[in-house]
Amino acid sequence: MNVTDTQNAYPFLQQLTQAFGPSGLENPVLSLLAVATQGYADETYRDTLGNLYVIKRGTSGKQVMVSAHADEIGLIVTFIDTDGFLRFTTLGGVSVTNLLYRRVVFENGVSGVIAVEKLDKPGDLSLEKLYIDIGATSESDAAAKVRIGDSAVFVGEYTETQTRVISKALDNRIGCFVLSEALKQVVSPHTLVFVFTTQEEVGLRGARPAAYALDPDWAVTVDVTRTGDTPKSARMAVRLGAGVGIKVMDRAIVIAPYVKTWISEQARKQQIPHQFEVLESGGTESGAIQLTKSGIPVGVLSIPARYVHSPGEMIDKRDVASAIALLVALLQDQAGPQIPIY
Repeated sequence: MNVTDTQNAYPFLQQLTQAFGPSGLENPVLSLLAVATQGYADETYRDTLGNLYVIKRGTSGKQVMVSAHADEIGLIVTFIDTDGFLRFTTLGGVSVTNLLYRRVVFENGVSGVIAVEKLDKPGDLSLEKLYIDIGATSESDAAAKVRIGDSAVFVGEYTETQTRVISKALDNRIGCFVLSEALKQVVSPHTLVFVFTTQEEVGLRGARPAAYALDPDWAVTVDVTRTGDTPKSARMAVRLGAGVGIKVMDRAIVIAPYVKTWISEQARKQQIPHQFEVLESGGTESGAIQLTKSGIPVGVLSIPARYVHSPGEMIDKRDVASAIALLVALLQDQAGPQIPIY
């Protein structure tokens, strides 16, 4: 598969990234996915945490869970002062250094800008020094527009070139996009349950009960990973445009060697560009899936992304095409990962 094969689908990625969907408020994103996958599913339903399940039935007797989280990082209002400025805390891993003078938007369309109190020295920058200015003139004016507990997301417009995409929320709407494209193409002997999960950014929450309920024979997660290809970045053997990442380890999981071998062998057989990924900070919901019940074999396909958890994340379409092709190959494999007999 190459970029041209999926080019016509990218307007849907734009819709996904620009939809409002911080942790706990993923409905706009999940509604888009429910409509987009409707014609390819035998059954669709939601659970009590809001996870969206899209099922494509097979006859092998085996069930495979395929997951990608639908939520994005965000902010949540904790206090409104007498002048109408909003204090807030974070939803997910948001760096304070990424916040200053960023624009944000609330679910009801109210916009604001993150600003900072006067600092005695630059090193004093902290979350407690920041506030959101929505242009209100008083506490009552602000409270008429935004309430305590309301969430906001970054404003980050979608920009696309021949090979690359820049946008907010590519973590992890690109994973959702890969799942939706694979669903359209795959013909598998197994029952496939595509799960678009909630609240990953605040503790891998949606995937855990989903994996518990399904208890699949094996699972595959699709998410973004960081890169080591920008000036003076941390040393990491992942680059944009070099192919889909096959996860070896992150802070939530060490992939079982037989699962890693199975995935890499499929990539090699299908001649799919790929690279191996060791993420030294951060994790994915695969860690929650792996530890469910008596343990679930799980692999991770990683989309290299620059500037993760910012309003301007960047991915390469060639890596996306590789991820779709490899996911389809894995799901169509008759045997799946084979647990070694010692």
